[in-house]
Amino acid sequence: MSDLADLSYETCHRLLQEGSVGRVAVCTPSGPRILPVNYTVADEAIVFRTTPYSVLGSVGGSMSLAFEVDSLDYRSHEGWSVVAIGRASVIHDAEEIASLRAELDLETWATGSRQLYVKLP
Repeated sequence: MSDLADLSYETCHRLLQEGSVGRVAVCTPSGPRILPVNYTVADEAIVFRTTPYSVLGSVGGSMSLAFEVDSLDYRSHEGWSVVAIGRASVIHDAEEIASLRAELDLETWATGSRQLYVKLP
């Protein structure tokens, strides 16, 4: 098994850009939740979509959360994990949403409308 090592900012950013599915951890009034999301990276922000009625949509416009994406090889006992922590916000600006729709591939695997765009700077 390899020694644990911190990844550089550049490596973390590259690994985030290569992925499309991660997990969001958020504290809710009924306790902590960890939820899978499809995401993309826009400039320096992690962006994902949700519904207003989901756990993430109902927490509010500004929320502290953690985001994680990783890759594991169980046979070789190797892998990596990138964790980002910060205050996320719902994107309300129509021009920013239009730009995200035009420039990024942010398709969700979950069915239904996911009209709320959330970013973690």
